[in-house]
Amino acid sequence: MAATTFDPTTTAVLIVDLQNDFLDPKGAYGRAGQTSAAIAALPERLLPLLNAVRTAGGWVVSTQFTLVPGKGGEPFISTHLKQLRPFLTKGDFAPASWGNSLVDSLQPADITVEKVAYSAFYQTRMEFALSRAGINTLFVCGIVTNGGVASTVRDAHVRDFNTITLHDGCAAFSPETHDIAIKALQTVGGTMSIAEAQALFSGS
Repeated sequence: MAATTFDPTTTAVLIVDLQNDFLDPKGAYGRAGQTSAAIAALPERLLPLLNAVRTAGGWVVSTQFTLVPGKGGEPFISTHLKQLRPFLTKGDFAPASWGNSLVDSLQPADITVEKVAYSAFYQTRMEFALSRAGINTLFVCGIVTNGGVASTVRDAHVRDFNTITLHDGCAAFSPETHDIAIKALQTVGGTMSIAEAQALFSGS
């Protein structure tokens, strides 16, 4: 992306699922021992970029994976997810809860959108919010590279957003899975490092 055509005011960093229930040791995944050093490192790595985005007048958008509670607060969990993550239970990823929230170090987000599936666009208000904000370019980061990130990038692409995946701003539960997903995403948009994105927002 040429710096001469870059407009931070129409650009957002879209953070996929960097939530307490995924990352914090007291969250749903941490309590179940489902941790990854690569995933845990993302907030610290991304914070300087978000600071540059805010200074430049860009947007920070957070999408939160959510388990919608039904009767008695028991969450609706898809059969597929229940098989993969049998430890998920009542209260995990609940709307407006601590576990559902963006990790503290990356707050605040300018726009927050709950989602119920991999893609941040599936049955959500994401497209409406981005359109009303005048955002046409998305730098996508978060977890997991082959799941929420890949699905969100592909859905943004078919909606004519200019998409750039931050290859070192995403992570999966294995390096091999991450690398394969990044290579595949190069066919539907650009890829860039956090440092390169930060330079664009900083005008350097």
